[in-house]
Amino acid sequence: MKKKILFSILAIFACINISAQKFALVDMEYILKNIPKYEIANEQLNQASQQWEKEVNELSREAEALYKNYQNDLVFLTDDQKKKREEEIVLKEKEVTEARYKFFGPEGELYKKRQSLMKPIQEDVYNAVKAVAQEKGYQTIFDRASSQSIVFASPTIDVSNEVLAKLGYSK
Repeated sequence: MKKKILFSILAIFACINISAQKFALVDMEYILKNIPKYEIANEQLNQASQQWEKEVNELSREAEALYKNYQNDLVFLTDDQKKKREEEIVLKEKEVTEARYKFFGPEGELYKKRQSLMKPIQEDVYNAVKAVAQEKGYQTIFDRASSQSIVFASPTIDVSNEVLAKLGYSK
């Protein structure tokens, strides 16, 4: 009997705590689009990416040209010349692969540049979201832009503009 009463009391307190929790939504895409530093950083990343892609493509074209020349001259080459040309082609293709990895690999230049440009902005946004949550007493703030499971949410619980205001970008 005591266990049933104790369990009932705990269940009531649990229900009270659940109903007292507050949550809100933010739209990170909306927030980031309204931060000029983010747009500038994004443009810098795009320019760097295009430049590096151009370099990789140029190396790739050189490798293709070496291979086509080799194919065209194949009947005229001695075994030693064939071997030398094949080594040149392999080295050039290796250079292409290394350049692609250097620029676009998991620890490549694009990743490093993205980290250096975006991380401070992301930290500022996170700190602003955290400050809004603490000021308003929210236990949880969900990102509606990245959550595919949110079918509908009342605009009244969206605190994106408050986060932007906290960052100094009033809307």
